[in-house]
Amino acid sequence: MDLERVYEREREKILRNLDKSSLALEEMKEPLLEAARLIRKALSSGGKLLLFGNGGSAADAQHWAAEFVGRYAEKRKGLPAVALTTDTSALTAIANDFGFDEVFARQVEALGRPGDVAVGISTSGNSPNVVAALRRARELGCATIAVLGRDGGQTAGLCDVSLVYGAEETPRIQEFHAVIGHLLCSLSEAD
Repeated sequence: MDLERVYEREREKILRNLDKSSLALEEMKEPLLEAARLIRKALSSGGKLLLFGNGGSAADAQHWAAEFVGRYAEKRKGLPAVALTTDTSALTAIANDFGFDEVFARQVEALGRPGDVAVGISTSGNSPNVVAALRRARELGCATIAVLGRDGGQTAGLCDVSLVYGAEETPRIQEFHAVIGHLLCSLSEAD
């Protein structure tokens, strides 16, 4: 294996993605600000964030919840956020009893209240369990935000705000999703 060739190939992909990311930040300004407004409104009125996704998006949900509960950059009180990807007993029981498509929806049903914000993360926009949870959140009166890739898939049209990064490769989408998460944290904790 020629590691230098692999390195150069990945370096080029990353550099192209950085250019695409710069443009996306400009294009997404208004939806990002709207998402931050929804989050700030929920948090200031006693609501919470419910975050979820699969695989790398599950890791993003956990990372962002930790930034809200702990802190991102500012010293401030903890903000209520829960990653629905962390309770293995709930995940496995729900998947066993109701099917994997319900692992997040059932938790949203149990924990979500009007005034909360459900944040679904999916690189394809077509994850059945993310779609189901966002639909359930809307039924409960929660605000909904989707953080998506590619063309947004079937999830894009379901939410109050959809943040769609139009890359095709999952690693490049995940790189920009990290940027979105940090922006939402910063915008939400700002005075």
